Amino acid sequence: MNNRIKKYLRQGEGDELDYKQEISSANKIAKTMVSFANHRGGTLLVGVRDNRTIAGIRTEDEKYMLELAAGFYCKPEIQLKTIEHEIGGKVILECIVPEGESKPYYAKGEDDKWWVYVRSKDKSLLASKVTVDVLRRQASNSGTYIKYGKNEEMLLKYLEDNERITLHEFRKKVNISKWRASKILVNLISAGVIRIHTHEKTEFYTLV
Repeated sequence: MNNRIKKYLRQGEGDELDYKQEISSANKIAKTMVSFANHRGGTLLVGVRDNRTIAGIRTEDEKYMLELAAGFYCKPEIQLKTIEHEIGGKVILECIVPEGESKPYYAKGEDDKWWVYVRSKDKSLLASKVTVDVLRRQASNSGTYIKYGKNEEMLLKYLEDNERITLHEFRKKVNISKWRASKILVNLISAGVIRIHTHEKTEFYTLV
């Protein structure tokens, strides 16, 4: 077993590593791929159980499902790098997903709709509209012009005195529409003033 695979098995799943015992659904694996592409990239270890033991795979079947997911269930298409490793007579696949250059990346769901996912710890979570707009802004490489008005001032003052705020709390506090509140958050995140935190239950924002 090479040192890189040993390290992957030691560190456990996280925001840049995911174990899959097998690939049973192109939809589901596409979700993980786009969450990595929308993040800093990541690695799938296929043929590894959640408890970090080696299950092994049927190589051609798994490779076909990975290629299908990357080519037809991810938009834009994701360029994977796949490396085979033999460990104790069993084959596993190291599947490297690069950080995307054309964010946001979408995965095709079982409902045939395209959805954006982001990585949070060891989970691939559905992205909010704020997150999707931030990814678009980052990909466009256009500068962010911030109009520093009373709403922005109230938000930053609140975050100086409180640890976090949600979109709902912010719009309620300054009495503006969801669209306007989202736009202010996207601007401040893109400018590096506040940080977005995506979680399973709720998304919130903090000062950088």
